[in-house]
Amino acid sequence: MVRNPFHLVELSPWPLVGSLGAFFLTVGLASWFHGYGVSCLFFGFFLIFLTMIQWWRDVVREGLYQGFHTNQVSVGLRWGMILFITSEVCFFFAFFWAYFHSSLVPTFELGSCWPPVGLDFLNPFSVPLLNTAVLLASGVSVTWAHHSLMEKSRLGGLYGLIVTVVLGGYFTFLQACEYYDASFSLSDSVFGSVFFVATGFHGLHVLIGSIFLLVCLFRVVFYHFSDGHHFGFEAAAWYWHFVDVVWLFLYLCIYWWGS
Repeated sequence: MVRNPFHLVELSPWPLVGSLGAFFLTVGLASWFHGYGVSCLFFGFFLIFLTMIQWWRDVVREGLYQGFHTNQVSVGLRWGMILFITSEVCFFFAFFWAYFHSSLVPTFELGSCWPPVGLDFLNPFSVPLLNTAVLLASGVSVTWAHHSLMEKSRLGGLYGLIVTVVLGGYFTFLQACEYYDASFSLSDSVFGSVFFVATGFHGLHVLIGSIFLLVCLFRVVFYHFSDGHHFGFEAAAWYWHFVDVVWLFLYLCIYWWGS
């Protein structure tokens, strides 16, 4: 009998637990915004964190110890990641559409100018430019780590991933400082809404990508990757390069041109 080359996964509770975590996170955020406490928010974070740990553990076991990630399965995983990144492109395209819809032809309510009158925008050649350099450098370091793994240089992979994770954390820190020092808020007209939603979701993607790469770093430490079998890292690298490209568009369109 020919063995099925495709991996039919076993029943798993983590999609349901992750969905519940997303639900409680959304309700918790709404509750926090309206001053009803943060208990629901923290419970949502706990469920999502639990789902991340347990689901990653199961996938590592399936691919590393049980040998379920055959060539056909790997092709499916690659296409899945490509389609996921494509959906993310559409996600950010909506934000750029909203931004240019309001900025190219400002309405009377916005004062018929962009940025709106009285809004003191950020200097694009200060922290935003530094963040651009940080993300571009992280793209170089993650490529260094990838090529090191392909050339069987585990040490180079470790160093490259450490640099990338540190730069990702530094970017998040700088963006938090930028938000703290900003003279406008989410409720300051269309400009404030689009700015904080677009850059905030990008910052969330940077945080997710940093966690993704941190998991890959631990997997390199424990010898989970080889020169021919490291798609988990490749998927994280693709995601990180996508985050880099989105930031370049955000910087050019919102920070530089929009100012």
